[in-house]
Amino acid sequence: MLQVNDARELMIEQQIRCWDVLDERVLEILREVPRERFVPEAFRDFAFADFDVPLMHGQHMLRPNVTGRLLQALEMRDTDRALEVGAGSGFVTACLALGCGSLQSLEIVPELAELATRNLAHVGARNAEVICADAMSHDALAARYNVIAVTASMPVYDPCFERSLQIGGRLFVVVGEQPIMEARLIRRIAEDRWTTDSLFETVVDPLLNAAAPPLFRF
Repeated sequence: MLQVNDARELMIEQQIRCWDVLDERVLEILREVPRERFVPEAFRDFAFADFDVPLMHGQHMLRPNVTGRLLQALEMRDTDRALEVGAGSGFVTACLALGCGSLQSLEIVPELAELATRNLAHVGARNAEVICADAMSHDALAARYNVIAVTASMPVYDPCFERSLQIGGRLFVVVGEQPIMEARLIRRIAEDRWTTDSLFETVVDPLLNAAAPPLFRF
């Protein structure tokens, strides 16, 4: 049986690096944050697998390769102020916290917010705060951030998060519906200008309470 550190290194080399995640700082973050601590006990054997690990209330952890691409795209700096939408069990939260100066994470499911808070305390992520709130209506969006990571998909793109970027800030978001969604990186380059880069195709859980596309009618 593989030891935990060996399994983690295989995840990094065979899943993450092979998905064009080549930033050594990102790879080191993924080595340092113990993913197995954030996986429910029943799925601990799948902690490092290319697998949508189930969480409570029908939610899932992001796959390791998607997490790696997210972290690399955001180009985090130690001084960055960051916002995460969707803490889940707290793994991406812990990775973001290790790469930035301060992090606020909004999680709409109370049980997941509590779980993420416990997990972050366990690994010593003291610069991260999890708040149980609906990101689509929370006053955190009145602030400005260098980095925003939306870990759930938006069936229809809503510009509410890009408006909360500092000039020069970066937003990671997944847009669309199954079977194909598009991961995007959005940069704010001026007070009234943003750029959008298409990163890759994926499928992740939809953001609760996000706008849905209109139903087709004859």
